Amino acid sequence: MRATRDISDRRDLDVLLRRFYGAAFDDPLIGPFFTEIAGTDLEVHLPRIADFWERALFRTAAYGRDAFAPHAALHDARPLTAAHFGRWVQLWHASVDGLHQGPRAERAKEQGERIALALLRRLAGPGAATGGTGGGFVPLAALELRSVA
Repeated sequence: MRATRDISDRRDLDVLLRRFYGAAFDDPLIGPFFTEIAGTDLEVHLPRIADFWERALFRTAAYGRDAFAPHAALHDARPLTAAHFGRWVQLWHASVDGLHQGPRAERAKEQGERIALALLRRLAGPGAATGGTGGGFVPLAALELRSVA
């Protein structure tokens, strides 16, 4: 059964983020970035990332952190590729769609796509390959084309 209620508050974000990070931590492609390389403590990370999404979707929370720095550190330890960001987008979309439907849910998915493309370009350079091959990944090139349309 598909969820029909939109993302409406911080509690919704907390549930959504727990669902997403549960899937991301368990994912064989991107999970090691969270569990092995970064050693992410979900209980510490969740309030920070919820602030980010609350600001992005509701304009209510203060988020004054540098979102790029942790990704740059991960990239230095093990390069992040289009396949990694594509998988992140795929899991993000599935998490949002599994719980919510509506304008904020759509904005959350679009924002996730923009973030993935921006981080990849900033980490790997503006000419970074955004195509994906196989593995069921969302090719970032498709997101790039959709964002132009």
